[in-house]
Amino acid sequence: MFIHMFSFRWKPGVTEQQKQHVFEEVNALKTRIPGMLDSAVGFNTSPRGQGYEFGGVMKFSDRAAYDAYNAHSVHQQLLTWLLPLIDPMEVDFEL
Repeated sequence: MFIHMFSFRWKPGVTEQQKQHVFEEVNALKTRIPGMLDSAVGFNTSPRGQGYEFGGVMKFSDRAAYDAYNAHSVHQQLLTWLLPLIDPMEVDFEL
């Protein structure tokens, strides 16, 4: 199993509407890209979040499935408009 975890800090000026759009689009990836076994995304409520306000976890059968997700056109298209809105942090590992 391969795990992909991520957290986002929002860049200045990102609106609540944009944050909600990010939630909806990232959450929908599990229905749009084959190979993802499970995913969960949401808004961070931890008092120790260090400014990271949004995060998620995705499970894949193996590294190859994650690599296919990462290169998938739907994911790449999302990144074109998402990356200007965020300061991301990622953790990936195999179980």
